[in-house]
Amino acid sequence: MVTEMKLGLCNPPEPIYLYVKSGELNGESYLWYNYDINNDQTIPVHKTGLIGYISELKLKTTEFKGKDNVKLHIVVRADEIYVVRTGIETNFAKTFLLAVSQVQDFSKPLIIAAIAGKENVVFCNLYDAETKIRIRSEWNRDADWLGIIDSVQTKLQTSINSHIVSDEVILF
Repeated sequence: MVTEMKLGLCNPPEPIYLYVKSGELNGESYLWYNYDINNDQTIPVHKTGLIGYISELKLKTTEFKGKDNVKLHIVVRADEIYVVRTGIETNFAKTFLLAVSQVQDFSKPLIIAAIAGKENVVFCNLYDAETKIRIRSEWNRDADWLGIIDSVQTKLQTSINSHIVSDEVILF
């Protein structure tokens, strides 16, 4: 399989990190943002949805204010590689995990949407990108979050492996 490569200026093949937060900057609200570490600057992203193929879920521990903080990284393949980064204890992470646990076929694109709640709360809605139908799940505050992550990661590995034909990887 030969693919055309666009030559010229491009972004380096580094992931674009999207962080989840209900915020306001210069009078404009946002639910996602990028962070420019070199300039210590929040850069709002005004689109509220991300369309792509979920390729991996990871848990990362970082230190914040002297405490260990566990973050969920949702890796999405789209026009670039995006990593949605959110605290594992957030409503966004929990509503995402409950919805993504309902997905059986990860070979199709999904829409991850940040939805504003009251005050600073952000929820996640997940949609089938082709049909625009929301993937629904029941709220369960006592869900086995690590079990859900393991189950989804297993489905993701199965989905990726099913797209390999004779040593040739078929890219979406």
